[in-house]
Amino acid sequence: MIAIIDYGAGNIKSLQFTLSKLNISNTLTQDKTLIKESKAIILPGVGSFQDAMRELRDAGLDEIIKQEVTNGKPILGICLGMQLFYQSSKEGGHSEGLGLLTGQIERIPSTVKVPHMGWNSLNVIQENDITANLPVEPLVYFVHSYYANKVDGNDVIANCSYGTEIPVLVQKNNIIGMQFHPEKSSDIGIQLLTNFKEMYL
Repeated sequence: MIAIIDYGAGNIKSLQFTLSKLNISNTLTQDKTLIKESKAIILPGVGSFQDAMRELRDAGLDEIIKQEVTNGKPILGICLGMQLFYQSSKEGGHSEGLGLLTGQIERIPSTVKVPHMGWNSLNVIQENDITANLPVEPLVYFVHSYYANKVDGNDVIANCSYGTEIPVLVQKNNIIGMQFHPEKSSDIGIQLLTNFKEMYL
């Protein structure tokens, strides 16, 4: 069972529908016992970094996430969920993140239309299990105004170009982040979630 962290992020139904389609048992929860008993965690995200971290802290979910990840449990962060893995964000003023990955969340440059919304291609720079069976320059769906900057290049599996080079698929050991929405990315998203399932479940 995958525990999807419930912190009022919204828009979870399409993710749950896609997981169920792949026969991945899942539950939306704040229950710390269920999170500890789960095989993996998904941290979804729609909204602002500052509000999300406040919700996680108020519910004590930030500590249980860090504890479980430190113990080796796989975690997948989607969109804002991936951004929350990093040390800090400039969105709405300075906010501390979970600190699971090195980097800072900054606004996409104003040289392009913000938010970055719609389809864009992944430039895969490290082949590994999470990128198995993907075509060349696969298209995925984005909705975001901020991105991870000053990251550890060793963690970046794929990036995309939108005003700057944006890390959009990252991995460090049992931590995987997707800046895009796999549940809205058609066959490519299905393949990525299938890869996650085969890696960890």
